[in-house]
Amino acid sequence: MRKLKEVVVIDAVRSAIGKSGRDGMKKNGQLCQASAQDLLAAVMRGLLDRVHKQSSKFDESIIEDVVVGCLSQIGEQGANIARIAALIAGIPITASGFTVNQYCNAGLRAINSAAHQLMVGDGDACVCAGVEVMSHYGMMSDVQVAMEANYPVRMSNKFGEFFGVPQGACAEIISAQYGHTREQLDYLGALSMKKAVLAQRNGLFADHIIPFDFEWEGKSYHAEVDETLRAKAADDFDGFMKDLSTLKPPFKPDGMVTAGNSSQIVDGAGAVLLMTADKAEELGLEPLARILSTGVAGGEPVPMLLAPIPAAQKAMSRAGKTIDDMDVIEPNEAFMSPLVEFGKALGYKPEEDRVNPTGGAVALGHPIGASGVIYFGEMVHHLKRIKGRCGLQMICGGGGIGISTVVERV
Repeated sequence: MRKLKEVVVIDAVRSAIGKSGRDGMKKNGQLCQASAQDLLAAVMRGLLDRVHKQSSKFDESIIEDVVVGCLSQIGEQGANIARIAALIAGIPITASGFTVNQYCNAGLRAINSAAHQLMVGDGDACVCAGVEVMSHYGMMSDVQVAMEANYPVRMSNKFGEFFGVPQGACAEIISAQYGHTREQLDYLGALSMKKAVLAQRNGLFADHIIPFDFEWEGKSYHAEVDETLRAKAADDFDGFMKDLSTLKPPFKPDGMVTAGNSSQIVDGAGAVLLMTADKAEELGLEPLARILSTGVAGGEPVPMLLAPIPAAQKAMSRAGKTIDDMDVIEPNEAFMSPLVEFGKALGYKPEEDRVNPTGGAVALGHPIGASGVIYFGEMVHHLKRIKGRCGLQMICGGGGIGISTVVERV
């Protein structure tokens, strides 16, 4: 039998985040007119160009596979965008490609799937990526196509029509069940924004954002800086909190879930290069981290947002680690209400500095298929920055699924 191989993270990059243009179909975000294929290809090419600068020995022919997370696989995000974008990026045709859909889990699932492939010796390197241009395709757009064509779409089981319950409504259920307050959720949302603004000002994003240039209808566009951040969160935190308190809850008249404590709908892409440790050493590359373990879990489809808890417990147990070993904890901020419960169940406080230290999806946004890759990158870069040891990432997904990964700085 083959021995399992150690898998390391060579580098991680992302695009700048763009505001969604789905509000009345006003195309006002910096990536609203971008092709998802071109955006993904640019990020992957930027990743590999950075690795070439690290080592003249790096040869892209060692890339076994290109694995991409994407939720709405229609339009230019369909037809196996992993393969198409890889060819556009100039990755050798000998590299395969497949696209993963696991709702919000998709990006991290792409990383974990590639890691498992390399661990068993099926290749030396994989490009893992994620993309979602939500300005073009909102969540469940692929299902909407079938429904508009009058094809039957069955999305129910003994729990009832669980996909008919919006995730925001599920967040409200969690808050009501566990006794959250509006102020508590808004505070965590404002804190995420403050962390992200300070990270941007201190150049913590610029060192791994790949600039993206494109043209649309004769106009040139350039995206290099996240456009979702609100400076007031860092400059006048109390005033920002007051602003958030005026937002109306869309899912429940007397609810607590608002745009201020929920993830932003955005456009973006990210990419990571994984490699076996022995190949990295052979090429003289210095990894950011090694992947210690992964975990997935299913939970109740309603309220659907708490499955990351057992997924994280599995991943930490498999790594032989506890929450006290984690110097960075990166839970996806789909909504702040489940994040409160993640902390309670796993034994940390969501307001701690080690939790989403450069902000999360409330501040930067949640480009569904790309989020797992983008925030994985933020985690491993921050671990190196602070010379920490271990990091934990976890994400909730539609239908009641969760995913988690534990990494260790090399």
